[in-house]
Amino acid sequence: MKPYEQRFPWQLDWNLLRTFMVVVEQRGISRAADFLGLKQPTISSALKRLEEAAGQRLIIRKPNEFRVTRAGQVLYSQCSSIFGAISQLPSLLEIGGDELRGHISIGITSHVISDHFDDALHRFAEAHPEVTFSFAVAESEEIVARVHQNRTSLGICLMHKIPAGLKAEILYREYFGLFCGPRHRLFDRPEIALSDLEGEPSVSFQTETEGGPLEPVARLRARAKFAAGWRGLSPNLHELRRMIVAGIGIGALPLHVARRDVELGRLRQLPPYDDLPLVNIYLLTNPARRLSDAEAAFLSVCGEALSTAGLNERTYR
Repeated sequence: MKPYEQRFPWQLDWNLLRTFMVVVEQRGISRAADFLGLKQPTISSALKRLEEAAGQRLIIRKPNEFRVTRAGQVLYSQCSSIFGAISQLPSLLEIGGDELRGHISIGITSHVISDHFDDALHRFAEAHPEVTFSFAVAESEEIVARVHQNRTSLGICLMHKIPAGLKAEILYREYFGLFCGPRHRLFDRPEIALSDLEGEPSVSFQTETEGGPLEPVARLRARAKFAAGWRGLSPNLHELRRMIVAGIGIGALPLHVARRDVELGRLRQLPPYDDLPLVNIYLLTNPARRLSDAEAAFLSVCGEALSTAGLNERTYR
């Protein structure tokens, strides 16, 4: 190693890496300062010190531009891996006593409703009362990144394709249909044809795009021939449901999630009723992660639940 490379890990202030990671994730100095409860000059100074220590420009920051350089992207990936490894230490050290201890962090999308997963979670929590849990709700792309960077025990999300280096199992499958709310003009109509939806405003998940995990739902929207574009957009199922109920537009929801609202008269399913899109929800793990005893035990319970109930049983119709 060059003298510079030998000195670097001993002279680097590790707090600078944490600050840099927050700056990238918050997409700006001011938002990072708000997130960390610090002043903007403090964040700017920390970033400058890190760039001087690394000998590289890490972030391009101008009045109307924020861009992470290639060197910054490499450093961010490494920072995330370091953060993930350090965050595991408390759980890895929980090895004393007869009771299983530790913490399980789960990254999850907003619309995961699965009786099979909830049952596995209940059985594990009952058997191991000293284990704690945290759930972080995020978009599927972010969850994949967190699992890949070793920043969470496991992820539950949608995916267009399985990322290299990660292990994915289908947790359950769900059908999507189109729905309107009680304020919509079609809600009380006795008979509704697919042609009645043509030109109607719509609301959409952000991932209903070509190549996205909800691309099949985008094709369903195309069948309905909605008005061009969308009137409402959200990554969160609950907020998308809010817009549908409020009458902002017609939107797609998982049938088993919307069932209760349909029974209560808050939603009405619209055509088409056949050939509806089927979407997989995956349980995602990182084989390179050193699992704590609690994480290994929980994933074992989840694996047992998936092997006991066949995929057909885990397809919610």
